[in-house]
Amino acid sequence: MRTPSRRRFLLVLGSLIPVPLVARRLHRAAVADLDPVALRAVARVLLPSELGDPGMERVVSGFEQWLAGYREGAELLHGYGTGVIRTTGPSPALRWNTQLRDLAAAARSRHGVSIDHVPMAEREGLVREALAGVRLANLLQFDRAPHITLGLLGYFYASPEANDLCYQARIGAMSCRRLDRSPAKPLPLAGAG
Repeated sequence: MRTPSRRRFLLVLGSLIPVPLVARRLHRAAVADLDPVALRAVARVLLPSELGDPGMERVVSGFEQWLAGYREGAELLHGYGTGVIRTTGPSPALRWNTQLRDLAAAARSRHGVSIDHVPMAEREGLVREALAGVRLANLLQFDRAPHITLGLLGYFYASPEANDLCYQARIGAMSCRRLDRSPAKPLPLAGAG
């Protein structure tokens, strides 16, 4: 009689643990380990300066909350008139956490300081270098972005706030206006010339 090998035993044992449970735990660990200082330092390179400090914080906090609430296999909204139902893919948190760590490590090894203390021009160079060779098919499918910088950028540009900033008007995309106000031109953003 053959005794089972240790490898076979571990494979059988591993098959008993539900994969979604392991994926959720890995996702939660990656989100908890995401460096908030590094993420904000990178956001200053990516996001429009017109947002100011409160706007940057609002966007990054929203991105962190979105990522923390990400659920693999969740049903997505589908287009009008189509029966195709799409679902979210695997959590990007593990990959993005590693990429953010790599950016922070590059800053420390090249400049001897944490990424938030690297001058903006050099920080931008680090981001450009990290994105060298990365292809992006659709910025608005930010959950599938190949790099955390593109995920954050896509998250922002999919927002009503980005739309308003682009047009310098309070359009409020994805919100409802009363019918009697729909023909009215949107008000300009505060401080827009």
